[in-house]
Amino acid sequence: MKLASIILVIVGALFTFSTNGQYYLRGEVRDEKGKLLPDVKIILQSKGSFPFNSGYDGNFGIALNTVTDSITLLYDGYETIHQLIDARNYQVFVMKILNQKLAPVKHKLTSKTKNLATNYSNNISSFGESYSSLIENDFIDASAYPETGFSLNIDRASYSNIRRFLMNEMDVPVDAVRIDEMLNYFDLKIIDTIKTTNKFNYHTLVTSCPWNAQNNLLFVNIIAPTINLDTVPPSNLVFLIDVSGSMDRPNRLPLLQSAFKLLVNNLREKDTISIVTYGGGVQVVLNRISGNEKQKIKNAIDSLYADGDTPGENAIRTAYYIAKKAFIKNGNNRIILATDGDFNIGQTSDKELEDMILFEKQSGIYLTCLGVGMGNYKDSKLETLSKKGNGNFAYLDNIDEAEKVLIAEFAKTMFVVANDAYFNIQFNKNIVKEYRLIGFDNKRQSMADTTNELQGGEIGSGHNMMAVFEIVTAEHVEANMVMANMNLQYKLPPKNTYCIENFSSLYQPILFTEAPASVRFATAIVMLGELLKQSKYSKSFNYDNLLNIANAAIDVNNRQQQEFIELIKKAQKVYNYKYKKKKRFN
Repeated sequence: MKLASIILVIVGALFTFSTNGQYYLRGEVRDEKGKLLPDVKIILQSKGSFPFNSGYDGNFGIALNTVTDSITLLYDGYETIHQLIDARNYQVFVMKILNQKLAPVKHKLTSKTKNLATNYSNNISSFGESYSSLIENDFIDASAYPETGFSLNIDRASYSNIRRFLMNEMDVPVDAVRIDEMLNYFDLKIIDTIKTTNKFNYHTLVTSCPWNAQNNLLFVNIIAPTINLDTVPPSNLVFLIDVSGSMDRPNRLPLLQSAFKLLVNNLREKDTISIVTYGGGVQVVLNRISGNEKQKIKNAIDSLYADGDTPGENAIRTAYYIAKKAFIKNGNNRIILATDGDFNIGQTSDKELEDMILFEKQSGIYLTCLGVGMGNYKDSKLETLSKKGNGNFAYLDNIDEAEKVLIAEFAKTMFVVANDAYFNIQFNKNIVKEYRLIGFDNKRQSMADTTNELQGGEIGSGHNMMAVFEIVTAEHVEANMVMANMNLQYKLPPKNTYCIENFSSLYQPILFTEAPASVRFATAIVMLGELLKQSKYSKSFNYDNLLNIANAAIDVNNRQQQEFIELIKKAQKVYNYKYKKKKRFN
């Protein structure tokens, strides 16, 4: 055999087989114009639901145990590909763009229990009671369904909305009550001192349950790595500001003007700023101004006034166009949309807006949404935009909240350390008999029309997140056994490299009264949320019980925690006639 032929045989063997005899599937994914597509989700039948992704350059390589397999490729805005493949051949996939007008938008889930239901439209009741469009998570049999998961995001609009309603002594719409977002609003850690690393920190704690002595509470604390702001790459920011007639109120455009001027103080010379407004039309007020020209930017912000209708669709398209023109490779490219949520010209439905954003997000530009002055819990459009646009959402009801979001939590809001992040937990059925994930409720629409995938979230620098489970333990359980195996799955920017981090949680229960104050305060937040959403799980406690726990846990030097006590009292006043007969728990 000639030397060249021998080399070809050896190279072919290296591409086809690994050292243990596995096959190696190689290939690339392109669009119809030949452009390589990064971060395409790849699912192989032999690998189950475990996802792979095409790389930053659109290529992939996956080890297989069989020579043939069934492959599925998923990419937002493109037709799904299903076909059989032969691992001995190099694969080239061409994905076709969907027709925006005809393409059905499939909703992703906030939380999911694996294999619990395959047809959500017919099995909604298995997840619990329904309150308007939200489906509350119910207790799950761990022996049958031990694995569950939830999306990670940094949205915290729910708490601000609740505060607005209660401070005006109004009933809180049940759809406004998202316990995970309420917890997310506060910076609550199980352990005060956290060692800073380039990876996530994880901590868990099990306590007795204050409203049911037979059950326990499991707290899961996830803390993102912190970026050094002195070394972060430059930012390309586009302020997209609603100046329509509905914004002509003190708590709308004037509040946003003050908020954006606060943000300008954090800009650097290497950052670029553009301002797009919409009200009666779309106007580019500033285009690619250096962050060093602070007074010029502030003057432009001060010059804005409210008038006209709301051409939201054209404004969003214009903002993306400008952001793309000023795109900084490996930089922080972000549109900050600020509005009262009203879009009355152009595409106006959540579905139409979602279609558009799904196409735009492929550009690598993030979308932060700031809501102001919204009534009747009208923030569904902003939530849709931010989640589908790889971004986050906050509600600003006063200048203190603006300062919290744009100054104190600047890095968390603006600088991303993980994309498409979600958390999985598999319980040990020998320890956990049943479990209930508190919060992370899915919308009815998402349950009925879903891809059956979790909606991964964007995680900002140093972001701290807590989740709570109520668990029923099995009989005769010994301490220090592994109670659950957990993992965090995410994509590491800027190349969106797929990452997975694993850890285990031991069963080491303590009395609730012995738990750190932060954990007891988190429990008070959970209790307030369940009372406000009129949960069936709130029937064993009332506002007096809640106040006792909250007062014993608050940090008296923390203004936000002190305010929380006032919100409980406001809620007690508003709902007193409904809850005066509630039974106290022991």
